[in-house]
Amino acid sequence: MKQDGSAGPSAAHLDCVLERITYANEETGYTIARVATERSGSELLTVVGPLLGAQVGESLRLSGRWTSHPRYGRQFEVWSYATVLPATVQGIRRYLGSGLIKGIGPKMAERIVDHFGTGTLEVIEQQPERLVEVPGLGPKRTRMIAAAWEEQKIIKEVIIFLQGVGVSTSIAVRIFKQYGEASISVVRGQPYKLADEVWGIGFKTADTIAQAVGIPHDSPERVKAGLRYTLSQAADDGHCYLPAPNLVADAVKILEVPSELVASCLEELVAEEGVVREPVPAGDNVVPAVYLPPFHRAELSLASGLLSLLRSSHDRLKAFADVDWAKAESWLHGETGAELAPEQRQAVRLALTEKVAVLTGGPGCGKSFTVRSIVLLARAKRARVILAAPTGRAAKRLAELTGHEATTVHRLLQLRPGGDATFDRDNPLDADLVVVDEASMLDLLLANKLVKAVAPGAHLLFVGDVDQLPSVGAGEVLKDLLAADDVPRVRLTQIFRQAQESGVVVNAHRVNTGRHPVLEGMKDFFLFPCEEPEEIAQLTVDVVARRIPARFGLDPRRDVQVLAPMHRGAAGAGALNIALQEALTPAREGMPERRYGGRVFRVGDKVTQLRNNYDKGAAGVFNGTVGIVTDIRPDEHKLTVLTDEDEPVDYAFDELDELAHAYAVSIHRSQGSEYPAVVVPLATSAWMMLQRNLLYTAITRAKKLVVIVGSRRALAQAVRTRGAGRRHTSLTHRLGTR
Repeated sequence: MKQDGSAGPSAAHLDCVLERITYANEETGYTIARVATERSGSELLTVVGPLLGAQVGESLRLSGRWTSHPRYGRQFEVWSYATVLPATVQGIRRYLGSGLIKGIGPKMAERIVDHFGTGTLEVIEQQPERLVEVPGLGPKRTRMIAAAWEEQKIIKEVIIFLQGVGVSTSIAVRIFKQYGEASISVVRGQPYKLADEVWGIGFKTADTIAQAVGIPHDSPERVKAGLRYTLSQAADDGHCYLPAPNLVADAVKILEVPSELVASCLEELVAEEGVVREPVPAGDNVVPAVYLPPFHRAELSLASGLLSLLRSSHDRLKAFADVDWAKAESWLHGETGAELAPEQRQAVRLALTEKVAVLTGGPGCGKSFTVRSIVLLARAKRARVILAAPTGRAAKRLAELTGHEATTVHRLLQLRPGGDATFDRDNPLDADLVVVDEASMLDLLLANKLVKAVAPGAHLLFVGDVDQLPSVGAGEVLKDLLAADDVPRVRLTQIFRQAQESGVVVNAHRVNTGRHPVLEGMKDFFLFPCEEPEEIAQLTVDVVARRIPARFGLDPRRDVQVLAPMHRGAAGAGALNIALQEALTPAREGMPERRYGGRVFRVGDKVTQLRNNYDKGAAGVFNGTVGIVTDIRPDEHKLTVLTDEDEPVDYAFDELDELAHAYAVSIHRSQGSEYPAVVVPLATSAWMMLQRNLLYTAITRAKKLVVIVGSRRALAQAVRTRGAGRRHTSLTHRLGTR
C-alpha cells in the first residue's frame, strides 16, 4: 500500500517496522510514530507525517527527509510510505502477530513462523491448505486465515487506488465494506453515490473523488448532488426544510457555480422527485419550502397521525371519562403519601382524559411524580401502560422513578435493519397509555415512527423540558406540539421546597431565565475560574480524576461526566477525551489495546456509539448509547462493549469507526442522560456555542453536583445569550390544518 505525498528526487528512504503510534490525527492523517530498523536495534526512531492507515507490526518503506526538532531531537519527516512484506523471521512473526490477519494472534504467529520460517507468507499466499501442518491449526481456522489474507490483499488494492484520488485509509475501508470488489468501478463511475450510501462520506469527500476521476465542476450531476448535500447539512443543523432562496444561495457558496445553474438544476431535481417543494407559512409570509423526501413524508405522516389520535372516537381509557377525581386523588395520596399540586392535578387529569397531551416543566417542578401518579391511576384501572424514552439511561431512570418497566423508543418499536419498525400502523402496540419521557430529544423521523405505532383510542403523553436543547436530529417536535393550539398541554412551574435547597435546581432555573447562577455558599455548584483553553483542559482533568473523587467519593469514570459546548479546541470534547483517557485508563504493559484512526481503545474505556446500527446486539445499538470496553481480542479482531443497557456488544476491529471515547461528550450528545456529577469546561474560544439553552441543558443533566471550569466571561456570555432561532419546520402549521 502506498500513501501519496510529495516525495521528490532528493527524498531519503527508511525501511522500518512500525512499532508504536503515539499520536494520529484522523482528519489530516498526521501521525507521530516510533519505528525499528535493522540498524537501530532496540532503540526506536521517531517518524512524523502522513501515516494514517499503517498498522503496528507492518514493514514500511518511508520516503522523506531527516530533520532535527528543537525539543525532540532527530526524527524522520515522512512524505509518503509504502507497505512491504517483511523478509526476516522476526519481522514475519511481528507482522502476523500484530492482529492484521483475523485468526492469527501473537502465539499462533509464533507457531506458524517456527514451522515455515521465511517461507511463511509464501505458504499463506500460495498454499494456505498447508497451514494444517501447524499444531493447533485445524481446517476451519486455516480457511478463515486464508480468507482474511485474501480480503487484506483486495482491500490493499482498493486503498492504493482510492488514495490515488485523495481518499484516506479509513474512508477507503468503509467504501470496500459497502461495495467489495466493485469499489473501484463505483468510485470511477458514480462517485456521488458514495455520499448517499456510505456512512461517514459526505458530499465533500465524494466531490474530491469526482474531481480526481474527471467529472466536470459544472456537471448537473455534481450540482444536484450538492443541492441534496446542502439540504442534508441543514437537516444535521435541525432543519426539516430550507426555503428555496436560502437553499440556492447556500449551494452556490458550496459549489462555486452560478446561481442560474443551481436554480435550473433544482427545477430538474424537483421534477425527478429527488426533492419536494411545497409552499408553507413562515411567520407572516409563505415560503417555497424544499425538503428531502424522507423529511417531507415524515412531517406529513406525523401531523396526520397525531390528528387521527386526537380525533379518534374510540377511547381505551374510557373509565376516566366519568371518574370521581376527588376519590381517585384521595386513593393516590394514600398510595404515594404526597399531595398533588394544582398544576400536577391538571396534568394527571389531562393525560388520562385526552388522547394526546404534553407535560413540560423544568427541574424540581415534579414532572416525575406527576408521571408516577398517572401510571398508578392507569394501572389501578387495569390499563396496559408502556413507558419509553429516547436513550437507555433515560429509560432506566424512568423505570426507577415510576416503579414500572421502561424501554428505549427504538427497542419498543423493534426497529429492524434498514430502520423499519416491527410495530406500526398495521401492527400497533398493545397499549392503552404510552408515556414518552425526555420528549425534547425526539426528532421528526423517530417521533413519526412512534406515533404510527400507537393504536387508535390509546393515549399518548409526551413529557419533557421544552427549554432544553432541541433534538440532535431534524425537527423540534416538542416545541412544535406546544405551539399547536389543538394539542392539550400543562406546564409545571412551581419549584418544590426540597428542590429549592439544591444549587443545581436553583441555578438551572436562574440560567433559564437569564440570571447569573449563585456561586457562593453552594454545596453542589462550583466555579473553578481560569481563562486559557489549555489551562481549562488541565484543570478539568484534575477536577474529574482527583478532586471530585477525593471530596465526594464519586467514581471518575462511572459517576462523573464532562460536558463540553463543542468538540474542537483545547478545551473541547476531542482533546479532553485524550487527556482523560491518559489520566483514567492509561496504557499498561501486557494489556491489549487497538488503534483505529486517531483513537486508541483500551479495556476500561468509556465509549459512545456514533450511529444507529440495527444489526448489532439483540435489537440494534443506537446513536448515543454509552458503554465500557470490557474485552479486546486481537486474534479474533474484536472488542466487547458493555452498554448502559447492560448488553455486551461485539465490534470487529474494522467497525471501530462507529465508536468514540465518552469521558467527555458534547452537551448535545448528553441529552436524555443524567449523571451524579457534571463538569462543564467553558472557554471563550467556544464563543459562538455559548448559549443559554446549552448551559441550561448541561446543568440539568446533573443529579448531585455541577462544577464549571473556565472563564467568568464565557459563563456570563452563555447566560445572557438566547439560543439559536427557530428551526425550519412546518409541523405546527400541519397540526392546525383542518
